[in-house]
Amino acid sequence: MPASETPLTIAAGDTPVSGVYARPGHPFATLVVAHGAGAGMDHPFLAGFTRALNDDGVATLRFNFPYREAGKKFPDRPPAAIAAWRAAMETAAARAEGEPLWAAGKSFGGRMASMAVAAGMPAAGLVFLGYPLHAPGKPDKLRDEHLYGLALPMLFLQGTRDPFATPGLLEDVVARIGPAAGIQWIEGGDHSFAVKGAKRGADEAGASLAGPAAAFLRAHC
Repeated sequence: MPASETPLTIAAGDTPVSGVYARPGHPFATLVVAHGAGAGMDHPFLAGFTRALNDDGVATLRFNFPYREAGKKFPDRPPAAIAAWRAAMETAAARAEGEPLWAAGKSFGGRMASMAVAAGMPAAGLVFLGYPLHAPGKPDKLRDEHLYGLALPMLFLQGTRDPFATPGLLEDVVARIGPAAGIQWIEGGDHSFAVKGAKRGADEAGASLAGPAAAFLRAHC
């Protein structure tokens, strides 16, 4: 039976944000998931990803950043995004029953998760769903400095056609981070993990990443 989804409100500073929590029977891990810059927590990609994880024994909490909750288009600055991340992790921790608590995010959401961890937020590890290493066409301006001080397990799930991460540059960054970090390339995938010639919806694209994410969690739990 699919895990039921429970809407909830997360107290993220002065701005309460929405969340959706789902807990299958006896989960081996909880994964908190943040959305990308251009879509909220209910985007089919994130819903497909978290529901497939629930089927694989992972409890999930996906949530909105304050800007998205307010209907704004421009993403929050890091302090506000990090505050939201901390609140979401605390909310998930209050519902956990001893299983490890991980953080994940699509693009901007994953980058903010790593910045929150670099700023002291506890997490068992990080899963990146398309890490935005650089802006498209600007590989000389990398968003990587905070990653090198992190020693927790990190999985980069990345499309080979993603303009936000030149493959060679991301491989170099991951190598510099150390053995705790790894990449799984999605052949032909773009930043949304759409693959040329593959007729599938965003929910299916998200669900396709649940298997490797769950396997990584299992290997490090």
